[in-house]
Amino acid sequence: MPYWRFETGQEGGGLLKRPAAAPASGCGVNAFVCSLQVENFDAAAEMILKLGGAVALPKFAVPGKCWQGYFVDTEGNTFGIFEVDANAA
Repeated sequence: MPYWRFETGQEGGGLLKRPAAAPASGCGVNAFVCSLQVENFDAAAEMILKLGGAVALPKFAVPGKCWQGYFVDTEGNTFGIFEVDANAA
């Protein structure tokens, strides 16, 4: 099974293709949900939707930390994005 390894200098990890069927629409996730930091939440969300992704959980504030939201990609995988903002409320 293909496995993609990554290292950031201090930490390492990897990804592999989902070994089972994706959960049905509207169900909870059955795997780790990765969140990625972006410079501009709204611009990133717009691009995700333009490329065929869908909103799983709309943008919300993690007070004093960031703006967070979750999406589903074109293969049914859930992922998050966040924009750091100490003024998020």
